[in-house]
Amino acid sequence: MIFAYQLVGPYVRVGYVSEKLLPRIPIIEVFPVIEDGTLPAKATEGEPFPIRATVFREGHDAFAAEAVLLRPDGGEYSRTRMVDIAPGLDRYEAWVAADAPGAWSFRVDSWSDPYATWRHDATVKVGAGVDVELMLEEGALLMERAAEGTAYRNPSQKRPPASDIDVLTDAARRLRDTSHSAQQRLSAGISSRVRLIFRDHPLRDLIGSSRVYPLDVARMKALAGAWYEIFPRSAGAFQHPDGTWVSGTLAGAAEDLPRIAGMGFDVVYLTPVHPIGTTHRKGKNNALEAAPGDPGSPYGIGSPEGGHDAIHPELGDFADFDRFVERARGLGLEVALDLALQCSPDHPWVKDHPEWFTTRADGTIAYAENPPKKYQDIYPLNFDNDPDGIYQAVRDVIELWIHHGVTIFRVDNPHTKPIPFWERLLADIKAQYPGTLFLAEAFTRPAMMRTLGAIGFDQSYTYFAWRTYKQEIEEYLLEISRETAHLMRPAFWPTTHDILTPQMWDGGTAIFAIRAMLAALGAPTWGIYSGYEFVENEPRGTFQEPNDNEKYEYRPRRWEDADAIGISRLFTLLNAARAKHPALRQLHQIRIHPTSSDRLIAFSRQVPGKFTEDGNPDTVICVISLDPHNGVDASVELDLAEMGLATPGGNITVVDELDGHSYVWGSSNWVSLSPVTRIGHVFKVEPAHSSPWSQA
Repeated sequence: MIFAYQLVGPYVRVGYVSEKLLPRIPIIEVFPVIEDGTLPAKATEGEPFPIRATVFREGHDAFAAEAVLLRPDGGEYSRTRMVDIAPGLDRYEAWVAADAPGAWSFRVDSWSDPYATWRHDATVKVGAGVDVELMLEEGALLMERAAEGTAYRNPSQKRPPASDIDVLTDAARRLRDTSHSAQQRLSAGISSRVRLIFRDHPLRDLIGSSRVYPLDVARMKALAGAWYEIFPRSAGAFQHPDGTWVSGTLAGAAEDLPRIAGMGFDVVYLTPVHPIGTTHRKGKNNALEAAPGDPGSPYGIGSPEGGHDAIHPELGDFADFDRFVERARGLGLEVALDLALQCSPDHPWVKDHPEWFTTRADGTIAYAENPPKKYQDIYPLNFDNDPDGIYQAVRDVIELWIHHGVTIFRVDNPHTKPIPFWERLLADIKAQYPGTLFLAEAFTRPAMMRTLGAIGFDQSYTYFAWRTYKQEIEEYLLEISRETAHLMRPAFWPTTHDILTPQMWDGGTAIFAIRAMLAALGAPTWGIYSGYEFVENEPRGTFQEPNDNEKYEYRPRRWEDADAIGISRLFTLLNAARAKHPALRQLHQIRIHPTSSDRLIAFSRQVPGKFTEDGNPDTVICVISLDPHNGVDASVELDLAEMGLATPGGNITVVDELDGHSYVWGSSNWVSLSPVTRIGHVFKVEPAHSSPWSQA
């Protein structure tokens, strides 16, 4: 910005003037933009996303706008004509997609459209017998200008292909041919062939551009994945007759990986694997005193055996960890590791760097607190005393685990650490190790959650677990896909080792199935905490967390006993549908469909044919009961035209991916769901017409 001074009588008016004026055809209110372009908006390879802008001009002449997607090297990747999505409000939109990760960018171009202006005016005037010869001659001159590639105030204008030049030259000749009627001559200038040429090779007069805005395009796993969380120490753990426990190991956890992969999950998430402190170690269900043999919380990290850069000896060593990663990769699983930046009082950092912690007036180090709660088994880091020292130590930890095959970090409570710390760290790691992903476990206020996403976290936990009623679920699905998708990528978890919402306490198997369907179909990334297959729904008193919490004890499970419950088979079917349908692995495009019952939700996801491998649109309609206790009979209303699925007969064919049954659906459809026999449908739509926005 620069200062501007203006004399107004005896006074001087001081203001700001932009160093770059608006283009000739103004472009304002560009989206997606974060903090005026100081931070890059989020995008994902292969996923279509919208670019929007408000574009207008003086007078009545026609104009146009294009979204220009720029590769990391600055070259044009695509140029897409924008369409008016709010007639009368001058709001324009185009859908685009980048084909590879990297630091992309985009801009919006605007230009005067002399052909559209002439076509409108000539049609009206020639029809009315006004300025006929003048309008026809102006049309001929326009054809010649387009053939020559000559645009006003646009040196970048190019000539069309030779075949198009011939068509334009012939049109100019026929516009001047007085041996034919005025209408016949006009027809030469507005023929379908000529219109097609001006569509594909428009004459862009008075071209101008918005600023170039940054776009961080991530690999697909940043957007879409199916996570399965485990406590490695429970895998193979067993109890002796005298009550003492033997810990599970990384080797035992590796033996369970085929089961996890067999259900279609593609990320295995490990809670912390580091040594656990003994000072103020928590006992069963967060008891203040641990009983003999209690393993403690893996989030109480650090002992004389090491800290964040070490493995708990009972789990194995780095060779065991490497073998775990190797087997996971062989099964198509990426390994995610918990990054919990807190320390047991026994952590080596406490002894070596006491300045990294907060010292109270009595000389003691402050425990972690969320008054009235106290976490006596951990010390939080103080990022103000030696920020560079802490930064380097944390960076070294992350780099160590990357070298051992970890590609994703689930970051515990990032909202309790400074934003500038994360912004610097994430940029640093990603610059050296592209493709490394970070999930923010921040159940906190919206401003913090959104900012964590904006400054570099690839995925974010959400409020999904607490959205239980139809209206709030619908509103939340629209919010995450339309309002915040450029800021944060959501991950839906029905439960975690810390969270068991009241809805899950008394709904039995049905509510676990319902919430799994909502999670798997409502967001591109979803996650399951192990034990979900057993419908582990007992809360700890009135707390919204599981009783006999695995965070404080061993929880070995006989997985074969879960088969009869059916949840694991549901996981397999849901993940298979997600793998088959790109519509279920994208975030931006969702429609909510009206139903006649508040206990039934229906929504669809769609990828247009221009963005699919086979050129056919991919549409999936999800219908889910919200009642775990009673059957639901209700109608689902579809606007087939809006969905791009209109047919001469008004019907479409849908096939349920859960059981293979097919149905003929129209604008109004009756469904009958039961908590015992069927709690929902996942309908794929047999190929039909593409969506209205497919050519945007």
